[in-house]
Amino acid sequence: MRMSDDDNGFTLYATGWGQPGIAVTRPYDGQPTHAGNGHMAAIVVDARAKVDGVHAKAIALGGTCEGPPGVRGDEGDQAFYAACFRDLDGNKLCVFRIGPA
Repeated sequence: MRMSDDDNGFTLYATGWGQPGIAVTRPYDGQPTHAGNGHMAAIVVDARAKVDGVHAKAIALGGTCEGPPGVRGDEGDQAFYAACFRDLDGNKLCVFRIGPA
């Protein structure tokens, strides 16, 4: 089902919040879509500490930070806690948890 969309061209389809889904969006930097720009894989985990750990490991292995771990939006029962990084091939990945701390 369509879970979310906005005026910036972001649309999310999923079976529920915190479940695997597909988001369609324009590249944030305004550049044409190419490898590593215009798509992102997101991995849901069950604890904020795992978000922190995956991000730290990715950076330690040579990835680059695209957004440090933290709450995006408001804290609360449906808080979106995420971190983003690029792998060595330039692909953007996100690891996240939805829920309170």
